[in-house]
Amino acid sequence: MTGPADSVLRTLLDDGSFRIIAARTTDTVAGALSAQRVTGQTGRALGELVTSAVLFRETMAPGYRVQGILRGADGKSTIVADSHPSGDARGLVQLARGRSEVGLGPGALLQLMRSLPNGSLNQGVVEIPPSGDLSSAMMAYMQTSEQVTSLVSVTTVLDGERVVGAGGFLVQRLPEAGAEATRRMLDRFSAFGALASEVTAPGFSARSLVDSLLTELSHSELGEQPIRYHCWCSEVRVMSALATLDRGEIEAMLHEGTPVEINCDYCRTEYRIPTAKLRGLLRES
Repeated sequence: MTGPADSVLRTLLDDGSFRIIAARTTDTVAGALSAQRVTGQTGRALGELVTSAVLFRETMAPGYRVQGILRGADGKSTIVADSHPSGDARGLVQLARGRSEVGLGPGALLQLMRSLPNGSLNQGVVEIPPSGDLSSAMMAYMQTSEQVTSLVSVTTVLDGERVVGAGGFLVQRLPEAGAEATRRMLDRFSAFGALASEVTAPGFSARSLVDSLLTELSHSELGEQPIRYHCWCSEVRVMSALATLDRGEIEAMLHEGTPVEINCDYCRTEYRIPTAKLRGLLRES
């Protein structure tokens, strides 16, 4: 029997004081971790960054692509999560030579980038706290880089290589929130308990997460979007990238006399570009 599907749900308290974005990302995270072949601390960090990117996009840029980057304490290892307005999400782990994990201790950074309607990028960076807690880093980012007071909680629960549950929520304080409404929401946040227990419960969904968080608080749903792991690489995108090379580089590839093999780092799909298509690039240039 198929259980709940991954989705992100937008809700609003009926008094207009808070907006709540909740997401179930269990299957999406499982797809990203499987493609990158990571588990343990790095797997959890990738899962939580994927969820964070989904929540951030729905909050700040629902119609645009968002990318989150964790830069390890070594300054070289990185974890990347992409959230696309279609609902597709993917991830990438790049470890420095000799590293088996992306260290999230002192010196690690969280960077978030989102497209703006004029085509430019808005981006900011905050330090990861010494605990390596991404939820705290997300709250700091929202406050310092976006000037949006928010409560954020994300988690990924692993059993060996299996993703048992993943998801999270972002509670955004709106201008209409008075002292009493803020107190009620903080009380609910304090009484909520462990998010890990919620995401691993039978029947967990974005809606069940909202219902658990907003017990006895009147709210209305604003919309829900399916979320899935899917890489948007394609041969067309590969050819577009090759077309940016100068003529000499393309001629050097043709001189080899064999198809060009290119792997997508996100999903490990292999593309074989025959020499005939490379010659076509020379004609177009």
